[in-house]
Amino acid sequence: MEYEGEYIINKYNGKGYDELGNLVYELKNGNGKGKEYYNGKLRFEGEYLNGLRNGKGKEYLDDNKLVFEGEYLNGLRNGKGKEYLDDNKLEFEDEYLNGKRNGKGKEFDYDGNLIFEGEYLNGGKAS
Repeated sequence: MEYEGEYIINKYNGKGYDELGNLVYELKNGNGKGKEYYNGKLRFEGEYLNGLRNGKGKEYLDDNKLVFEGEYLNGLRNGKGKEYLDDNKLEFEDEYLNGKRNGKGKEFDYDGNLIFEGEYLNGGKAS
């Protein structure tokens, strides 16, 4: 990855390019829309605020398979979102707090059948 700009107090201010010279992100003081790559493979695309994931975004596995799409706050999953199995089948949808399933949610099996609908707390099903 090539970078053009400044890095001041944990915030990028400039442009980043992949190994082919394609623009990966453009942030102003850590703010804006961008993409994260790891070993040349897309890992995240979405919105940033103060250098952290904030707003809407999508996470991917190494083979560019979507694993999560939803809302972020301070770098973590927060708000509405959907998790996918590695073959793009919906596994979970609804609410997250501090990166974990929290609040109302629906969980699905591999065939798309609803297997749980209810409350989650700190990533697990609430009793």
